[in-house]
Amino acid sequence: MAQSSFSDFLKARVRTIPGWPKAGVNFRDVTTLFHDPEAFRVMVEAFALDCTQQRIDLIAAVDARGFIVGGALAYQLHKPFVLVRKKGKLPHKTISADYALEYGTATVEIHADACKPGDRILILDDLIATGGTLLAATELFRRLGGVVVGVAGIIDLPELGGSAKLRAAGLNVHTLCEFSENE
Repeated sequence: MAQSSFSDFLKARVRTIPGWPKAGVNFRDVTTLFHDPEAFRVMVEAFALDCTQQRIDLIAAVDARGFIVGGALAYQLHKPFVLVRKKGKLPHKTISADYALEYGTATVEIHADACKPGDRILILDDLIATGGTLLAATELFRRLGGVVVGVAGIIDLPELGGSAKLRAAGLNVHTLCEFSENE
């Protein structure tokens, strides 16, 4: 499937919810893609192809929708899978990083033994908006000596600037489709 038709295939299956969680926001609901077996399969295969070209040692994914694709991808590639969780959700010794939200800050954590120095890591999330969560997750793995070779998301919202920030941080960014604010 050509890239533009692939992107169109996925975009047609994403549910947009205007005004949620607040007025003026168009929420991109990817759960519809998980409910469509063909869409789910082609997403995992697209990310798997990208991973084989980058020689990835482990897959990490961000809480919570990122876990769905990340877990499937790790299974497909026979790679270790690491959870990037919201603060207080992991049971063992953790390291944490704060990141900015529209109104305040939030914190993500990984286990202190999530990777070994030199591990090549791909971090997945459902979408890339401002990039804050993925930048914080990248910081965590780098503190452990991991090499974050890329970040990935099903959807890019380029007008919010996250993918540009991630590229500026030296990361390969792979998304499967993008939405403008007025779509």
